[in-house]
Amino acid sequence: MEIPQVLIRQAELLGEKTKKRFPALAPLAKQCYLNTIETTVKKCDNGDHFVITGDIPALWLRDSAAQLRPYMPLCAESAELREIIRGVIRRHAFYVNLDPYSNAFNEVSHPKSHRDETDFYSDYIWERKYEVDSLCASVYLVADYFDATGDMTVFDDALHAMFGKIIDTFVKEQDHEANSSYYFNRKNCRETDTLPCGGKGRPVAVTGMTWSGFRPSDDSCFYNYLIPSEMMAVVAMRRAARLLETGWNDKENAAKALKLADEIDAGIKKYGVVETEEFGKIWAYEVDGLGNSLLMDDANSPSLLAAPYIGYCEKDDPLYLNTRRFVLSKANPWYFEGKAASGVGSPHTGPDRIWHIALTMQILTSTDEDEKENCLAMLANTHAGTNFMHESFNKDDPSDFTRSWFAWANSLFAQMLASL
Repeated sequence: MEIPQVLIRQAELLGEKTKKRFPALAPLAKQCYLNTIETTVKKCDNGDHFVITGDIPALWLRDSAAQLRPYMPLCAESAELREIIRGVIRRHAFYVNLDPYSNAFNEVSHPKSHRDETDFYSDYIWERKYEVDSLCASVYLVADYFDATGDMTVFDDALHAMFGKIIDTFVKEQDHEANSSYYFNRKNCRETDTLPCGGKGRPVAVTGMTWSGFRPSDDSCFYNYLIPSEMMAVVAMRRAARLLETGWNDKENAAKALKLADEIDAGIKKYGVVETEEFGKIWAYEVDGLGNSLLMDDANSPSLLAAPYIGYCEKDDPLYLNTRRFVLSKANPWYFEGKAASGVGSPHTGPDRIWHIALTMQILTSTDEDEKENCLAMLANTHAGTNFMHESFNKDDPSDFTRSWFAWANSLFAQMLASL
């Protein structure tokens, strides 16, 4: 696919600016910025656009929206870029309307995908792990595009249906046990690739929050109210309400979205905050509303670390600062310190592996210039000479890394450079 000239010019400019201010990162700037558009975006036969995650040939709702986010500010000045983003939005609407419980999809209908035990099948589905943040990502994609362009042509019937589908799904999953038919069983896999209790997940109370089966890492939740995803849902529903009124004058669904946002937010405040001796009040990572909580953070966004990035709070919010101190300490079981770097990892890749996404997010959410400089140095020293970001790397040996082609990590890195 031909790359819009506006992106090429921006990549070159980013490279020049990076060379002056962060010379060690200059070789990464242009190619990380262009990685998504150069290697993962394809025009479909019907005019839509399909975005793979990198080394896996499927479209993740979350990843594809995040991969395109650095390009949004340039949409207003490029008709070519607007066509691409609109094509991805149409593809999101098609997939979510097909099945809001799936996290990843095929470009065309074919049977070469995961065949798990669940309550709905389609050959368009790559994987059917229900993740609240995936649906939020589709809302963010539309909202980011409209905020950048004011393009009213995006508001078609399919997109309207998508917003209704997302709202109805979140409402249904506020009482998962009573209302939901969704279940997910995968055979002959590691424990975090399937859901316990017959595929329905562990018991939860009704809290106002909305149930999630899986995390942004695609690992199963231990307790199914995933606080970072709940935060993203609050923001997504408020953005959705504005779009519903602006695009379709749909006051009924807008009011429904705002009510949902308020109920989820109240649930976070009531059930998602935990008192600790060392850090004071902090957000838990997951809770069940029955008194149980999981204190950790995961490198994948949305994360607790990313709360200001997703728009839930300010960087100087006292509760966020307490939580941030916890996340970036050894009290977080997925924070690692090594010879090459210190940062947040994920159960998805196991102990002693730090994620480039987490180091980048640490910069994007920091107000401390020394902390930013330290993280920039770690990024410069841990790409193993590839000049690309990776999924994870060994805290003591950056040459031991996972996923050499992971476009989300490259896009977030480029977005961070541009923000600096």
